[in-house]
Amino acid sequence: MRKYIIGRLVQAIPLLLGVIVINFMLLHLAPGDPVSFLVGDFPAPEEYVRELRVKFGLDKPLLVQLGLYLRHVLQGDLGFSFAQDRAVLTVVFERAGATAVLSLTALSFGTLIGVSVGILAAIRHRSVFDGFATGLSVAGFSLPVFWLGQVALIMFSLKLGLFPIQGMLSIRESYTGLAYYVDIAIHLILPALVLSLQLLAITARVTRTSMLDILTQEYMVTARAKGLLATTVILKHALRNALIPVVTIVGHNLGYVLAGSALVETVFGWPGIGRLLFDSLRMRDYPVLLGIFLVVSLSVIVANLVTDLLYGALDPRIRY
Repeated sequence: MRKYIIGRLVQAIPLLLGVIVINFMLLHLAPGDPVSFLVGDFPAPEEYVRELRVKFGLDKPLLVQLGLYLRHVLQGDLGFSFAQDRAVLTVVFERAGATAVLSLTALSFGTLIGVSVGILAAIRHRSVFDGFATGLSVAGFSLPVFWLGQVALIMFSLKLGLFPIQGMLSIRESYTGLAYYVDIAIHLILPALVLSLQLLAITARVTRTSMLDILTQEYMVTARAKGLLATTVILKHALRNALIPVVTIVGHNLGYVLAGSALVETVFGWPGIGRLLFDSLRMRDYPVLLGIFLVVSLSVIVANLVTDLLYGALDPRIRY
């Protein structure tokens, strides 16, 4: 496993470089000019516009800009934000905590509830609960997250008043101690539920299918014939083997959760990386956009590595 982990880390280096190059080229070839956005509608002199381009390094050829950016990234320097004139690492990591709270909460909730629903649906195969869970999974996976977020906001916040409308903290109150975390939790419930729905749906479907396949295996019949308790058969013998494809889905879905958080954060005004991504796109803030893509790519690579480690814990054959 040690050699395998080192090998995966070595493979991640050219992958990250490829991601940086592709993102850099796509952003700089896309329509829009950050200098035009910064100047605005004001009829600025050409000399001032030229000075801004020189300041941000936009006066150089594209390949030269790419080479300079790669050199700075290898030195741990992601540059400065065009719009905020601050270090990109500072700008991104100020928002990373909020996105981590939202994404990990949605990922945990979707995984736990999805696995539980999938197990119950497999145990009660062809029952009313199984049909209801299957239909709900299809609907949950089909609904666009940005549309669902707006509907949830209108119903539960505007109409019923059960949850706050926007933000991560109450603006009119200044809480401290335990009340501070309770306030965050109240603001977190609705966006986390919306973000977790698709993950919950696909996790439930995969768990149900995997459990149905495992429950028909011969060793499961042998376990029942030995007189083992039903909970022991399900949780100890069936679930451990059924979780292998589920772990794959959860690991790969981290990237989708991070991507979906951009839409959810925009709808709910959550002050995370997703909202920063939307604002940076609007302002053509290339360094911040590239910094966000790099952080997200690293997160997905780490998630895939953790997934491989979990394979070894669930299946001894992988370790040997």
